[in-house]
Amino acid sequence: MPKRGYEDRDYGPTSPSNTLEADSNEQTTSVDDTVMRPIVRMIVTRESRNLKTRKEHVSMALKEHGKGASLRTKEPLIDAELRDIFGLSVLFEKSSLEINSNLDHRSRFLLQKLLHSDSDGYPPSIVRNRLSNLYFLPQSKKSEGTLDSLAYVHGGLTMMVICTIIVSEGNIQESTLLQTLAEFGVPSNLGLSVPNYTLDFAVIAGLALAVAFYFGREFIFGADQATSAGFVAGGDDNDRDLKATLKKNNKNAVVFFGSQTGTAEDYATKLAKELHSKFGLSVLIADMADYDYDNFQDMNSDYLFFFLVATYGEGEPTDNAVEFFNWLEGDADQITNVKYTVFGLGNSTYEFYNAMGAKLNDRFEALGAERIAPYGQGDDGIGTMDEDFLSWKEECFDSLKNNLDLEEREVEYEPSFKLIEQDSQVASADGVSNGEPNKAYVDMSKDLSKGPFDHTHPYLAPVSTTRELFVSNDRSCVHAEFDISDSNLRYSTGDHLAIWPSNSNNNVSRFLECFGYSARKDEVFSLQALDTTVSIPFPVPITYEAAVRHHMEISGPISRQALASIAPFAPDEETKKEALRLGGDKVLFAKEIHDCNLNLSDALLKISKGTKWDSVPFVFLVELMPSLQPRYYSISSSSLSEKTSIHVTAVVEVEKFDDHIVSGVATNLLKDIEVHQNATKFAHNINYDLKGPKNKFSGFKLPVHVRRSTFKLPSNPGTPVILVGPGTGVAPMRGFVRERTRLLKQDSNVTIGKTLLFYGCRNSKEDFLYKEEWPEYAKELGDSFEMDVAFSRETDQKVYVQDKILARAETVDELLKNGAYVYVCGDASKMARDVQSTFVKIISTQRGLPEEKAAELVRSLKVQNRYQEDVW
Repeated sequence: MPKRGYEDRDYGPTSPSNTLEADSNEQTTSVDDTVMRPIVRMIVTRESRNLKTRKEHVSMALKEHGKGASLRTKEPLIDAELRDIFGLSVLFEKSSLEINSNLDHRSRFLLQKLLHSDSDGYPPSIVRNRLSNLYFLPQSKKSEGTLDSLAYVHGGLTMMVICTIIVSEGNIQESTLLQTLAEFGVPSNLGLSVPNYTLDFAVIAGLALAVAFYFGREFIFGADQATSAGFVAGGDDNDRDLKATLKKNNKNAVVFFGSQTGTAEDYATKLAKELHSKFGLSVLIADMADYDYDNFQDMNSDYLFFFLVATYGEGEPTDNAVEFFNWLEGDADQITNVKYTVFGLGNSTYEFYNAMGAKLNDRFEALGAERIAPYGQGDDGIGTMDEDFLSWKEECFDSLKNNLDLEEREVEYEPSFKLIEQDSQVASADGVSNGEPNKAYVDMSKDLSKGPFDHTHPYLAPVSTTRELFVSNDRSCVHAEFDISDSNLRYSTGDHLAIWPSNSNNNVSRFLECFGYSARKDEVFSLQALDTTVSIPFPVPITYEAAVRHHMEISGPISRQALASIAPFAPDEETKKEALRLGGDKVLFAKEIHDCNLNLSDALLKISKGTKWDSVPFVFLVELMPSLQPRYYSISSSSLSEKTSIHVTAVVEVEKFDDHIVSGVATNLLKDIEVHQNATKFAHNINYDLKGPKNKFSGFKLPVHVRRSTFKLPSNPGTPVILVGPGTGVAPMRGFVRERTRLLKQDSNVTIGKTLLFYGCRNSKEDFLYKEEWPEYAKELGDSFEMDVAFSRETDQKVYVQDKILARAETVDELLKNGAYVYVCGDASKMARDVQSTFVKIISTQRGLPEEKAAELVRSLKVQNRYQEDVW
């Protein structure tokens, strides 16, 4: 799965004799441990929101470092302390900002340790994710002509994002900074004095400003009168106090979720429902980012805690679990009165399989907590996640009965929402949602071209260009370009584009027909939460069709748990028995339902032999179906050469069965746009409503946002790179090559390091992606660019990218010795593992080392971010 993170640039030397390890040996100071990490922890986790407490933490860190310095009681961390930490000073008054720097090797070393910290400290994504996402400046707090507005930037972290954007452009200049400041709502007439320094200065200045504003904003500007949505989840401090929330809402159990794609959240919702219906527990469903954990050791021993935690990327926590794991690994006290259990969600094709679930389980045990049910984990890599969850849940329920003496009740469905028919409303009325992404798009009450754009608020981007890349009658790959010129949406080469899809016309019609809502599809309804801690999953009021088309994951395969839960609403007794039989038998379910990849409506109509399930309450369906999630694609353009356009490369997913076709939701949406835009034909074309809610998507527009990635080229263009991207894994590699080509066009004197690209496809005539472009790049880059292509079906002998890499063993090893970075994109289950094994084999044979030692060297490259993967 593509990974998310901050802009991962190499700000240090690239030669193997000058890596971070060498710097670390040269610098005996432990300043990064005693100074940087406490500061970073406060920025990242907001553990100290009180100014006095923050100053005490930093003073303590400085003293531990031997500075003997303490913060002045009435002044923020700005001048002397910043010089001590970063080697620079910041001076700002009501209408001016001045930055001065005297960088030395130590300052660069601190930055490198921060950006490339190892797993014992703060993984890069923990720092980068938090800093890159918190940049929202509320409209209501803007103040023209002064710096007052900066007081309300989330902890000053907007400055980090600003400097990051500047870094991606290659330098820091006054005009660029002023323009970027304006995009984030800072007054354009701000007096500014910024020297034209290096990239190191740009990033360190950003870090310093982040710290300065974070610690000093309350002293300089006064305390915040209001908190911007998105920074402090849940509002004020009381809302973030878990213990107070449980008491206020009379809850005695919590189901936490750490979720990246929605699966853990969906499981958490279903588990909470069953805990209530089976055992009468009053359950809070909790996003791990919504609460502080400073008083977790004081929790009532009667409370039960269930953790459903996904592992993301290279053994990292999901974005919403970062702060929890910071607390867990740092300041957590003994929690001997806490009763807990954990279910981890992971993928065994990744090296750090279920690392977060295992870490949480082990750490809680070490802190003295009582595990009330066995630790469980699900494996998406072999497709057993649902079954793994069901097995763990059964063990968990048995443990609750046997060990905690909870009495199991007869299960009856209790809705979490009240559905209210809006008979007086019509679909076209103002304020009625027709499937818009959020309330802002329903009301159209503000400028939607301005961000921030994220997983809660997308940009409605025109799809300006599409074209078919395959030459095939029954296979398709779409190149799509999204125009972002009329927005302040920005990206960096190597990032991911999230596309917010809708369900196809056929699947929507089938679903509405199955449950008897075809004739009522345009009727309007609203939802009222029956529990104040439960969120309504989409904007209301809304039509039935809009909820199904734009907000419910109706196209994916049905789970055995879903089938068993919906069985009581079957249209007749015979159908009910069959649904319960399949829902209760793992083998039968796999054979008749799962292996046929049936979605909910197709499965139910197959079981009932076409009879409608029109007694199922719509509220039940809202709770049963997961929310329709964005789909993520590696960006195939360069932010340097395509500043106002984002390119994606997507293979259209179509799986044919005897009696039905299973289609990917987003890729077929892109294909439908391509067919209509270019008046082409496709044998398996799936139709969508391309005009969207109230025609707001007309002109081929789609909601999108950018997800930051750590998959980045080294900042020094002279660094050699080895790119491995078979199939659509070549997408980010195309962006990288275009980036280096653009750099050379901008400055013919720039040194471009060797770019060695390994690409693979079936054959040269059918699916050779961007076949016509590669010779042009080779012409422009000259000897610095080479491309080896593996065709798996062109001859009797199948050839894959790892075969081509092995054939270039001597060249590959020489590049690695010269500091080359390795980038791998594509399939995680086999290709990525085989490619890594090939690099191990090359290092072993070329250097005469045991394979165990060679494997350690490859792992070391990963730690240094010199071996990066963007896999799924």
